[in-house]
This record gives sequence, structure tokens and C-alpha cells, in this order.
Amino acid sequence: MSRLTCFKAYDIRGKLGEELNEEIAYRIGRAFAQHLKAKRVVVGGDVRLTSESLKQALAKGLMDSGADVIDIGMTGTEEIYFAAFHLDVDGGIEVTASHNPMDYNGMKFVGRGAKPISGDSGLKEIQQIAESEGFELTSKKGSLSQTSILDDYVDHLLGYIKPRALKPLKLVVNAGNGAAGHVIDVIEMHFKQQNVPIEFIKLHHDADGTFPHGIPNPLLPENRQATADAVRANGADVGIAWDGDFDRCFLFDENGEFIEGYYIVGLLAEAFLKKHPGEKIIHDPRLTWNTIDIVNKTGGVAIQSKTGHAFIKERMRAENAIYGGEMSAHHYFRDFAYCDSGMIPWMLVAELVSTTGKTLSKLVCERMDTYPCSGEINYKVADTQVAIENIQKHFAPESPQLDSTDGISLEFPNWRLNLRASNTEPLLRLNVETRGDGQLVNKCVAEIEAIIKETH
Repeated sequence: MSRLTCFKAYDIRGKLGEELNEEIAYRIGRAFAQHLKAKRVVVGGDVRLTSESLKQALAKGLMDSGADVIDIGMTGTEEIYFAAFHLDVDGGIEVTASHNPMDYNGMKFVGRGAKPISGDSGLKEIQQIAESEGFELTSKKGSLSQTSILDDYVDHLLGYIKPRALKPLKLVVNAGNGAAGHVIDVIEMHFKQQNVPIEFIKLHHDADGTFPHGIPNPLLPENRQATADAVRANGADVGIAWDGDFDRCFLFDENGEFIEGYYIVGLLAEAFLKKHPGEKIIHDPRLTWNTIDIVNKTGGVAIQSKTGHAFIKERMRAENAIYGGEMSAHHYFRDFAYCDSGMIPWMLVAELVSTTGKTLSKLVCERMDTYPCSGEINYKVADTQVAIENIQKHFAPESPQLDSTDGISLEFPNWRLNLRASNTEPLLRLNVETRGDGQLVNKCVAEIEAIIKETH
């Protein structure tokens, strides 16, 4: 029995060739349909050059296990999420490697109603069947059909805002040659039909699996320059950049300044609570003070969840939360089957800029001054656990409040830190925030870095 190393904690990611190829994709399709006893499965793929052939092999596996396959074409991950709760299907699979290097690909799985399938909810069982090739014989093979859900999906997105409330705005949109461009084009068409005065300035707009401007991952500072420059050059109101499968969007203010995802969580939480007082908001443990403060002031209930989409979605379902946000720019919505979307957030921000009459920098600057943060800093260390223990020991004499929801969070009167091992890479991730003291952020980061260096 050959072990499949492409199965990770939440999804499938693998180096093309030995780790992930058409034969493995076929086996995954067989195993997925068999485990779910699926009658109908929706599939889509991002713009990577190998996504189409892997998707076809996957579809063949699904059909050979008796499932009818609905192919919705070149899509972002959230289009599969939408299809999984909009169509009558037993599950959905997006072929994507998100922001991984060129020689990678992968898959994201959901069940009926777009419920996540990850480590604790079926992924291991699918892996076992695919590895052992213990495929059951089926009397009847499934069929393949093609359909587009794009118009229905865009109609759904537009339901989160009042398009008529939008004031004249210039938006720089950078798809990074990923999958986002085709959705923006349909939104633009709808806006024109309704005389909504939004002008899109399109950057790296066309889908291109060779990624001529590099893999789209705006979390990396070096990938932000093009969007920032375009905002300044065009005198735009907001800049928006997506990763390849556009389940995350990153925002730039009217000065071309990148805004940490953390402050957008607070902004969106406040927007939802003003429309729906008393609702629950889910947040991750990495940076928390700003979100908790806003939610409490706006009459909502802030609930902390472990980092990672599977955990957040599970908690949102359990709490029936209206919105959930992670500082990594994943934003989750109850009306979107508790899934994350990279399209809904920028629409809500455009609506906020329109209805408040404030620029985006004005909307977030006060919060950034009240709770300045380091942003996430990554360190390569030999042993993440030892590094975490050393830092905990170092600060123990100060008796901080300890929270172990995810890694460790240490809370002091005027600052806090969260330190955790990455779920997907051999990295230690640090976040620091303070109460209104930007210089203290740098001082604390330097102190922690010194301990991390000693760990080597």
C-alpha cells in the first residue's frame, strides 16, 4: 500500500509528479465518492496549468465510483463552496494549490451544504481508501455534465450589500493572474446595468497559469507593490488583491497602504453588528484585543476559536455566528454556508466607505493607533515546541494570563503575544499587540526574537 503524502491536515497539497499526479487524482476521486456514498459531486479548478488534467482524472475516479459529476469550469474555491450549498450535490472538490509554488497543486473538499471535510471529518478515511485502493465495484458509472453557476453566485454576492448605496468609487483590483478576474467582470456588468458608479482599474487581470508576475500571495510584502503603486497612480479609493483561488482578499487604503487583515475583522464585525445587534462573532487567538473591544462596544458576543478554516467553520456552525474573521484575511459568513469568501469583504468595505463618507484609512487608523500590532512574523526553528516552552519560561516571573487555545497566548496589562507552530509549514509564527504603544510592539518583538535565536 503506497502512502499518499499529499494528504495534509485540512486538504490536499503536493508536489507535481510523485506526490500528486493524474493517477493519484483518479484514486482520490474514487475514494471521495465511495466514502461519501456520493450520487452527485461538483468539481472546479483554478488557473494552474495542471488543474484541468487533474480535474479530469478526478472526475473519472468519481464517475467510476458511480457519482455523477458536474464540472463548473475554471473557478475560485468559494465558487465550489457556493455550488455545494446552491446545487443538490453530496460534495464538492476544487483543484487548487492556492499560493503554493508553481510545481504544486492540490484539492479542497467539502460535503453536502459546503460542510468542510478535513482531518477530523472524513479526510483520513478518504486517504485510507485511496492508499489501499480498496475500491468497491459499482454496477453503474456516473455521468459528466458541464454547467455555469457564475450568475447565481454573483447574484448571491450582491445580496450582502445595497448596490444603490454605493457612491462613486475607484477600485484597483489585482487578480494576480489567478481566478478572481472572471468574477469581477460579471460584477462589473451587474453594476453597469444598475448604474452603480464603481470604476474598476484592473491589474494582472487575465487568468494565466504561468503567473507572469509571480504566484499571487499578497500576504508577502514583496507582492504588494504593484497594487499599492496602482492605487497611488490612479488616485483610487481602495486597492484589492487576491490570492490565486481568491478565498482571501487583501485591502489597501487610498494612500496605497496595506491594511493588516486583523483590522478588517474589526471593521466587518462592527458593520454586521450595526445591522444585526446581539449576534456572535468568531475570531482567532493570534490578535484579539481590537476585535473583542469593538464587538463588546457594538453589543455583540466575541467568541475565540482555534486558527484554521475547519475549526472556525465548525465553531461558527455550533454558535450560529453571523461572521467570523482571521487575521490571515479569511472572512467567514453565515449566509455563505459559514464558508470563507474573498469577494464579500471588499464589497462590504466599499459599502462602508460609501455610507460613512470616510476613507478607508480613516475607518481603520483609529483602531490601528488603539491596538498597534506586529503583523505575523515567521521564524524557522529546529524545534517549535522547545522555542514556545523557552518563551513561556522567560515570561513566567511576570505571571501573564495564559491561554492555550492555539499555541500559547500570554497576556500582560499593556501587551500580549501569541506564539504557535504553523499547521502547514515548519515555522514558528509570532504576533504581538499592545494597548496604544507602537514602540512597545518593537521592543517586545526584539525581546522574543532574542530568545528564539538562543533556541537554535
